[in-house]
Amino acid sequence: MGRTWTMSRWLLAGASVTALSLATPAAAQDATSEVEEVVVTGFRGSLQQALNLKRDSSVAADTILAEDIGKFPDLNLSESIQRISGVALARDAGEGRQITVRGLSPQFTRVRINGMEALTTAGGTDASGGTNRGRSFDFNIFASDLFSSITVQKTASAQTEEGSLGATVDLRTARPLDYDGFKFAASAQASYNGLSEKTSPRMAAMISNTWADNTLGALLSVAYNKRTLLDVGTSTVRWARGTNVAPGFDALPNAAGLPTTANPAAAAVNAAYHPRIPRYDRYDQEQDRLGATLALQWKPSDRTELTFDLLYAKLDGNREEQFLEVPSFSVNGACTAANVATSCGIADTNVTASTIDANNTLVAGTFNDVDLRVEDRYDELTTTFTQYSLDFTHEFSDNLRVHALAGHSKSDHDNPVQTTIIWDQFNVDGYRYDYSQGRAPLLTYGNANLADASAWTLTQVRMRPQTASNVYDTVQAEVEFEPNEIFKFSAGLNWKSYEFESTELRRSNGTSANQEPVIPAGVAAIALSSYAKTVNLPTSGLGAPAGTVTSWVSPSYFAAATAFNLNDPTAFGGAWRLGREPALGNNRGVSEEDKGGFVQVDWSTEIAGMPFRGNIGVRHVQTQQSASGYTFLSGAAVPITVDRTYEDTLPSLNAVLEPMENLLIRFGAAQTMSRPDLGNLTPGATVSVSGTTRSVTAGNPNLDPFRADAYDLSFEWYYQPEALISVALFKKKVDSFVQTLSTGIPFTGNPFGIPDSVATAACGSTPGCSPAALWQFSTPRNTPGGDLEGYEISFQQPLSFLPGPLANLGLLANYTYVKSSIDYLNAAGAVVATNDITGLSRKAYNATLYYEDEKVSARVSASYRSRYLTRVPGAEAGTTFDGTNETFNVDASFTYTWNDNLKFTVEGVNLTDEFQDQFNDQTDRLSFYHHTGREFLVGVRYTY
Repeated sequence: MGRTWTMSRWLLAGASVTALSLATPAAAQDATSEVEEVVVTGFRGSLQQALNLKRDSSVAADTILAEDIGKFPDLNLSESIQRISGVALARDAGEGRQITVRGLSPQFTRVRINGMEALTTAGGTDASGGTNRGRSFDFNIFASDLFSSITVQKTASAQTEEGSLGATVDLRTARPLDYDGFKFAASAQASYNGLSEKTSPRMAAMISNTWADNTLGALLSVAYNKRTLLDVGTSTVRWARGTNVAPGFDALPNAAGLPTTANPAAAAVNAAYHPRIPRYDRYDQEQDRLGATLALQWKPSDRTELTFDLLYAKLDGNREEQFLEVPSFSVNGACTAANVATSCGIADTNVTASTIDANNTLVAGTFNDVDLRVEDRYDELTTTFTQYSLDFTHEFSDNLRVHALAGHSKSDHDNPVQTTIIWDQFNVDGYRYDYSQGRAPLLTYGNANLADASAWTLTQVRMRPQTASNVYDTVQAEVEFEPNEIFKFSAGLNWKSYEFESTELRRSNGTSANQEPVIPAGVAAIALSSYAKTVNLPTSGLGAPAGTVTSWVSPSYFAAATAFNLNDPTAFGGAWRLGREPALGNNRGVSEEDKGGFVQVDWSTEIAGMPFRGNIGVRHVQTQQSASGYTFLSGAAVPITVDRTYEDTLPSLNAVLEPMENLLIRFGAAQTMSRPDLGNLTPGATVSVSGTTRSVTAGNPNLDPFRADAYDLSFEWYYQPEALISVALFKKKVDSFVQTLSTGIPFTGNPFGIPDSVATAACGSTPGCSPAALWQFSTPRNTPGGDLEGYEISFQQPLSFLPGPLANLGLLANYTYVKSSIDYLNAAGAVVATNDITGLSRKAYNATLYYEDEKVSARVSASYRSRYLTRVPGAEAGTTFDGTNETFNVDASFTYTWNDNLKFTVEGVNLTDEFQDQFNDQTDRLSFYHHTGREFLVGVRYTY
């Protein structure tokens, strides 16, 4: 159903605009969020230009500019964006990947490149979300050298396309008419990672020229860098009570030869929370990032300009994940005489010693009959992004202007290899874990043989290649008319087509039956030693206790791929044939066609001698949505497509008053919308088994968008050149929200009406998996929203009042506080928790101390983000929430100018060697704890 608004709600704003015709005219100012074409030199110069843009804008916006030709302040785009107040960063593999703005998670932020909406997605580890199949923009695809400016627009205007609850981020690449005549810049750096102890190259170059009195220009830029890193740590997946993994510890039945309860303390142990899969992890990663831009401009007169932009980016990578773990703590189901010697699971595990803390956590224990596992997972990942656009501006007269934009963008993520080789070793005695000594546990393995491949058994071969594609086509046009010095009238139309498609294949026999535990006899007969290797775990900086095992034998993917002929789908009777049948949930798509238009009035005048400017307008958009996936009919999977159309009318107001010189008061109000995340729109239900995780997910293609009323009030004091003190208050009343409601129940008799035969096929021969086991059933629904509110404080000050060289110092700092209140529901619709919206860090701050003179430019930057929630309630029954703990990152850079053309650089990134620390429950039980080490770069820059 479309959203409506009443004129009475905006009566005050409309009356104010009408009254402007009676006020004293003032110089008109551009109220759009477009970044002016500016050339700046040095970090300090870029700050001043950014302040000018912020001050002149009628919307609340912050801009970061390149400090030199082809030189952005940070190595990664998102690392630069996080310096803006209200922006918090999420990292993956040691670099920024996604941003949160004012407490709203990445899916609520739209990104435009050269004025056109785009979406780039990459693949990550399971802990970082795996393959991105949502609306969140992955900034790590791009090298920052390709861009000249970033603008974060925090308040909405009718002229800006819909789709954001958080912010609209504008990325702009360099263009030739930004510069006069010929320009050339090149840089080369060597990057050293302290954990991997590897050195990698980083290079960039840009060449630009103009002809015919600066009316014709061309610019080409290229950037390349390589990263080789280690990502090392420990994880548990999550913590569970023994009673949640029925029948729990010490529950071997008499039929298997042991009493029902072997441990008198079994009841207390099973009531406490234990780690599902305690383990140490080592990830070896390599990345090659290549990017290029081409810009052609023609400006035949001062009134006409035509620009063609082309952007290409490619992120190639591979990652090898190696684990030594205990899976049996999360394998449920009854034991029998047939499986007690192999894969019985938790029921066969005897607890011989235990320590339960005040939070009912089994923080330490010693166990017999434990099953161990070693995994080697190898991924090849490529994201290729291409965008081209044509931008046209023409002024028919001094007061009539048209602007048009047409373009195409495509992001293709391909994960052609995602293969895991798994060995198990059964019924180990004397296994012990101890989580009482810090985040890194002590794990010892009793009588297990960790060095001999023959002590293990090949139990699974997983093959899961997958893709994600996002395509945008955009055409838009607008006209501006300025009848006098006070008013400017704008109107425009836009058409946008968006296509998303995701695929995943798994080992298949043509049905949905799980084939991953099926090992052909010919493969089982291959000696494990012929495809074995030794894994070494670097513990430097990890805080691992003395006695931690730091090496183990493991399968080698590369040797196994050759020994098993994994690339031949006909080998071993077709054992490696791939099909979509076992992975229907990730074979889906969404298409959207958006038709919109807007009208907007900008004004610039004076009231009682006070400069007063702003805009008021309304945007209307119709969204035609088509979602496709699979559902089950009489136990058989069938494709399904669901179409729907909805409309939104979105008024907005921005006003800026200058009651005294250099003091601005801003006010903004708007109705905003953000479309549901892609995964929630999939029609039908999908059934999935991955190891010990059993899930059933039903989508909802009839979800309404997120909708909110947004209010902003800020005070900005530009008390001296290059200086600013500002306070911004903001509030969002989220009216329409989307939650995924989950419950853990047996598959048999499930509310989706799916027959048990589907669960049986999905289980295959996976231990502990059956229709009678507990499955996680999830479905998204529209739910009531809640309020989100907070404030930002920003401070920028050159310390020119200090004596001598200290006068070249300067300081930037900002602090953001935000909180929200969302009611979280269970599957029955009852409120089970009230908490912050997921992804919201209540506190965040950034600070940069810089020094700059004619020869030296140096700065140190610190960034803090408090903990944030990722799931409410937690994924495990009985837990309040899951989340990620606080982070504090420090970066530094030093540049020495040898002459007008040559500079030498030294940089340090992640100097705190910050850990990615994820937790379960309010008791802060460890889920994932990894670090990637510090990075140091030395290089040279040449400009001409």
